[in-house]
Amino acid sequence: MNKKGKMNLKKNKPKKKKKLKYLICLIIIYLSFSYTFYHMIKDNKTISNEEFINLLVTSGNANILSKYKTSNIVNNTMKFLLNIDFNNPTSIFNTSILKYGTKNKTEETIKVEYNDDYSNMDDLKEVSDYIKDPNPKETESPIIYIYNTHQLENYSNDNLEIYGITPNVQMASYLLREKLNEIDLPTIVEEANMSDILEKNGWDYSYSYQASRSLITEKKQTYYSLKYFIDLHRDSISKELSTTTINNKNYAKVLFVVGQDHQNWKSNYNFANAINSLITENYSGLSRGIIKKTGMNVNGIYNQDLSPNTLLIEVGGVDNTIEEVYNTIEALANVLNKYIKGA
Repeated sequence: MNKKGKMNLKKNKPKKKKKLKYLICLIIIYLSFSYTFYHMIKDNKTISNEEFINLLVTSGNANILSKYKTSNIVNNTMKFLLNIDFNNPTSIFNTSILKYGTKNKTEETIKVEYNDDYSNMDDLKEVSDYIKDPNPKETESPIIYIYNTHQLENYSNDNLEIYGITPNVQMASYLLREKLNEIDLPTIVEEANMSDILEKNGWDYSYSYQASRSLITEKKQTYYSLKYFIDLHRDSISKELSTTTINNKNYAKVLFVVGQDHQNWKSNYNFANAINSLITENYSGLSRGIIKKTGMNVNGIYNQDLSPNTLLIEVGGVDNTIEEVYNTIEALANVLNKYIKGA
C-alpha cells in the first residue's frame, strides 16, 4: 500500500503543476488583454463634456466609460481570483483567506453642514470647465429656469480623468433639464458663462450672486411663463455625509438653503419645505434637510427675493460621482413633477 500510495502522489504532482501553470497563464492573458484595451481607450480622448452629457441622457449609465480604468481592471481581476474588492477594503475579511469578522459600526449622526465659500474659483478653473449646451433647442413657454451661481463647482472625476471630463453642477443642470422636459415640464438652462460675466464686470467671486441676479432678471423679462427658479450647487462636505443608498442605488444627498434677509423669505421656505417633504416621503434618507441663512458674513438673500418659488439646492458634495448625481437628478425630476402636476 505504501508503494501504491507513493505512486499516486507522484502522479498528482504533475497535475497540480499543470493547473498552476494554466491559472498563471490565464491571469497573464487576462491582464495583458485588459491593459492593452485600456491603453487603446486612453489614447482616444475624443469625447467632450457635451457628448458625455448626451451619453448619460440616452444610456442612463454614468459608469459606461469607467470599466476600463486601470484601477478597475486590477480590482476586477482580484475580485475574480480572490473575491477581494479594493474599492471596499473590508471585503478582504469575507474571503476564505481571512475569516475575521468586522465590528458593527454605530450609525453616525449626520449634522447639517453647509459651505458657501466660492473663493477657490481660480483652483476650480484648473479642474472644471464651462460646458456648452449639449442639446440646444427653443423651448416654448418654459415654466422652470435652472441656473448655477457657482457654475464651476465640480464633482469627482474618478474613472473619467482619462477622457479629460470633470463633471460639475452645470452638467447636473443640463441633465435635470432633459429629465424635466421628458415629463412635459418645459425647462430652460442658463447658458451664459458666469466666469466671463464676472471678468467683464471686474467682479471677484463675491459678486457671483449679483451676476446670476442679472441673468434671472433677464430671463424673467424674456419668458413671462417662468414660475420656478432653481439654483443648483454642490457642497464641500465629505463623501460619507453627502451620499446615501436607496434600493441598492447610490444617491448624492440634497440640502435646501433658504435666505432670510428679505421680506418674502417665508414663501421660499414653504416651497423648499414642500419639495423636501416629497423627497422624504418618496426617497427616505436623500435629503439633508433645510438650512436657513441670515446675519453677518452670509448672503442671506440668494436672489430668492425675485420669486416666491426659488430653490437653492445643494446636490451632493465634491466627492460624489456623476452617477450618484444622476440618480438624484432623476429623483428631483420625479418630485418636481409630483409637486407641479400633483401627480
